[in-house]
Amino acid sequence: MKVLIATKNHHKLKELERILIPMGFDVVSENDLPHPLPEVEETGVTYEENALLKAHSGLRETGLVTVADDSGLSVDILDGAPGLYSARYSGAGATYASNNEKLLAALKGVPREQRTATFVSAIACVFPDGREFTVRGECKGYVAEKACGSGGFGYDPLFVCSAGCYAALSPEEKDKVSHRGNALRLFREELKKYI
Repeated sequence: MKVLIATKNHHKLKELERILIPMGFDVVSENDLPHPLPEVEETGVTYEENALLKAHSGLRETGLVTVADDSGLSVDILDGAPGLYSARYSGAGATYASNNEKLLAALKGVPREQRTATFVSAIACVFPDGREFTVRGECKGYVAEKACGSGGFGYDPLFVCSAGCYAALSPEEKDKVSHRGNALRLFREELKKYI
């Protein structure tokens, strides 16, 4: 089955491909299309709503079964911030580095036991016949006081879970424990009901 992964984030694309291709899907991305996917305004109030907005946009553009992810880091002591705004936490023109700097500044002086956080990934799948579903994966951990590891992307250098710092894990190790890996395992089970 041919599936479009509707994302402009090449890191997310690689993670989704690593799990979907071995499941037997013929994965298509923006790179395979004659023109870029349109930017989607993320107006949802949940990760699931934003994932569905992106998935429906991809379906409209291509007519293919479309999968999209919306994810973020929720820090307990910051009332869930950066949350839905994780990618643009430090404002217009936000980068991974500027977002991480802002998060570290917001947690300056906060002791380790109060730096608890949850990484969340919602994955939406929409079909040309109107069927759709979403799943959510989470990974609990805490925000480190300084960056660790050299891999990953986004907040990975700051997020530590039971397996270690996301950015210090190999891609395979990260897939086993990460929020997106957990969501994709749920996605695989849910998808069986639809195909």
